[in-house]
Amino acid sequence: MGYVRELISLYIWVLIISALLSWFPTTTPNGALAGTKRLLARLTEPVLGPLRSIMPRLHVGGVGVDFSVMIAVIILLIIERII
Repeated sequence: MGYVRELISLYIWVLIISALLSWFPTTTPNGALAGTKRLLARLTEPVLGPLRSIMPRLHVGGVGVDFSVMIAVIILLIIERII
């Protein structure tokens, strides 16, 4: 069970890093930042995609705010505590 907890913790960090990197614009499609963002998107979309489809974006000041990362982290933390 220790390995599962470690994997969940690692995945939570991947989600957080992916969310933080989404705030930075990419200037070129072939740069290191763009490649990192693509890799993280491939790792996180299997979890975030279904959450985004059932959760509407909250519009604040004309900007859509995506809470799917926060919900995913909360769910993973609950699962980690149960295990």
